[in-house]
Amino acid sequence: MNFRTGLAAGTAAGASGALAVLSARRLGRRMLDGLVTRIERRLEREARRLTAKVENAGPLGKAALAGLNALREGKSPFRALLSFGWTALKETLAGIFGGGRRGKPTNIVEQTDVGAPRRLVYDQWTRFQDYPSFMKKVVSVDQASDEKLNWKAKIFWSARTWEATITEQVPDEHIVWRSKGAKGHVNGTVSFHELTPDLTRVLLVLDYHPAGLFERTGNIWRAQGRRARLELKHFRRHVMTQALLHPDEVEGWRGEIRDGETVTTPK
Repeated sequence: MNFRTGLAAGTAAGASGALAVLSARRLGRRMLDGLVTRIERRLEREARRLTAKVENAGPLGKAALAGLNALREGKSPFRALLSFGWTALKETLAGIFGGGRRGKPTNIVEQTDVGAPRRLVYDQWTRFQDYPSFMKKVVSVDQASDEKLNWKAKIFWSARTWEATITEQVPDEHIVWRSKGAKGHVNGTVSFHELTPDLTRVLLVLDYHPAGLFERTGNIWRAQGRRARLELKHFRRHVMTQALLHPDEVEGWRGEIRDGETVTTPK
């Protein structure tokens, strides 16, 4: 074999090898594309199957769907795993706290004895606009009418507002109200009992219906009962350190309300 013949043979062999490599790459690419297509089809089938069952699925089912959707959107397996874990946690908490449903109501009964005459204690209680000055969580109270009050208070680091309607109010005896709010409501009764001429018992009975996440969470460990007890202590301290020293300055509302309507007004 001369030089030219050997060169031609080498060139032909090299070309054949290159063609073989290209063919192998194309074949590998086709195989990979086919594999990806099969995986995508399988993901589509699983997504449709899980989506059809998602309404009745538990936390893990919904979490699996979230992870699957993350993979379908091209996210990495790690990101898909994060989606799975977060959805599982969120759905589990929703199941514990009732999701968007109204929370289980809580009955709260608290009382405190105030060393002051019943009339003075009652009059101070009806001065709702004074509450933010001595109650820790009450931000403001706006009395729109004799029967309607708009409240704003702190719940953890958030603010809550609600409207209260006094349905019955008898001077020196009791006040009954109903309320409504986006994050729950409280219906209740406060009554005033003369133990001695200078000692009055204040009895507070609340029916608390939580709705927000913070409210439902606090409802588990009875935070609302402790808050009511603490606010009663603040009220007692205010009466005995402020109102009792200046009783002539405490002008309460002495009207009467029946069935949500004012039937008598102070003279």
